[in-house]
Amino acid sequence: MNKELFEAINYLEKEKGIDKNILIEALEAALISAYKKNFKSATNVRVDLKEESGTMRVFAQKDIVEEVEDHQQQISLEEAHQISPAYEVGDVVEIEVTPRDFGRIAAQAAKQVVTQRVREAERGIIYNEYIDREEDIMNGTIQRMDGRFVYVNLGKLEAKLPEAECIAGETYNIHDRIKVYVTKVENTNKGPSIFVSRTHPGLLKRLFEMEVPEIYDGTVEVKSVAREAGDRSKISVHADDPEVDAVGSCVGQKGQRVQTIVDELHGEKIDIVEWSEDPVEYVSNALSPSKVIRVLVDEEEKATTVIVPDYQLSLAIGKRGQNARLAAKLTGWKIDIKSETEAKEEGLISETEIKQDQETLQYEDSLDFETSYEDEDEDLFK
Repeated sequence: MNKELFEAINYLEKEKGIDKNILIEALEAALISAYKKNFKSATNVRVDLKEESGTMRVFAQKDIVEEVEDHQQQISLEEAHQISPAYEVGDVVEIEVTPRDFGRIAAQAAKQVVTQRVREAERGIIYNEYIDREEDIMNGTIQRMDGRFVYVNLGKLEAKLPEAECIAGETYNIHDRIKVYVTKVENTNKGPSIFVSRTHPGLLKRLFEMEVPEIYDGTVEVKSVAREAGDRSKISVHADDPEVDAVGSCVGQKGQRVQTIVDELHGEKIDIVEWSEDPVEYVSNALSPSKVIRVLVDEEEKATTVIVPDYQLSLAIGKRGQNARLAAKLTGWKIDIKSETEAKEEGLISETEIKQDQETLQYEDSLDFETSYEDEDEDLFK
C-alpha cells in the first residue's frame, strides 16, 4: 500500500499540479493526528515517510532528564544510555512505536488528506481561471432560482445573479441561455464564488465590443456609459481618426449592430453619441435626440445651463427626467435645462440671439431632411 500511496502522490503532482512536498507534509501531520487519536497517546511523535523504500515509521520523541516526572514525555538518562551511551541530559531521544496495523490507519488518513488537497487545488485552479474574467462578459445557462438569486451555470462554476442585478421586467426560465457581466470573484472557504449582473453598465460596453469590430480593435473607443437597465442607455464613443465615423460604426448598416444589442437586452433603448472634449459639444450630443440651442458652461462648478427650443423642452428633459439624468451621468457635468422663453426671461439670451439660433436650427433641420431623403432615394435604386 505504501508504494501505491507514493505513486498516487507523484500522479497528483503531475496531473493536478499539487506540490508533492506539500502533500507529504500534510500527510505526515494527518498521520501524527491519527496515531494520537487511535492509540490515545499524548507523546510527541514524528512520522518518517521514505519514498525510496515505501516505508512509514512512527517515532516517539522524549526528553532526556535526570528524574522522570512524565513518562510519556520524558526518559531517564540511564534508559537513554541503553539505546546509546552518547546521549546526555537535555537531548531528545526517538523510539520507534510504529503499530502493526498502522498501514490501515495510514490509508484512511491518506485518503482524507489527498481528497482535501485535491479539492483545494481544483478550487484554486477554478478561482485563478475566473478571477481573470472579472469585469468581462460570459455566456451561461440558467440552472435554478430562489428568492435571492438566479443561479447561472458558467461551465465549471455556478454564478449568482442577485435579484437587484436583474433587468426589471425580464423573465428567466430554467435552461435559458443568458449573457452576464462578472462583477466579483471571491475565494471563500467553500470554494470560488462568482457574482454576475445584467444591469451593470459594463455589460453594455462589452456587448458593443463583441458586436463592433472597430471597438474591439481600438479604432473606436467607448468613452462613457450611462444606463438605466431595461429602459434606456446612453453610450459615448470617439475615434482619433477623423475619417472614421464612430457613431456610424456602432449603429451598423441599417442599424443591425445596435439592434443585435437591443435584442439581447430585450428592447432597451440605446442612444449612441459622439464624445468631445469640448463640454458644449459633448453635452449637446448627450441630450440627443433633442435639439440644443446653446450651452452655458460653469467650469468651476462643472455645471452647464442648456437652452432648448420651447417645443423641445419635454424631449430634452425626457420622461421622468430620464434623458437629462442619463446625459448628466454620461458626461459627468451637471445639466440644467431651460426653454428659450425661460432663458429670455432670466436674461440668459437676447431676442437677437434667439432669432439667430432659430435660423441655425431651421438650416440644420433642412440638411437633416435632405440627407434622409437622399438615403431613401439611394435605397430605391439598390
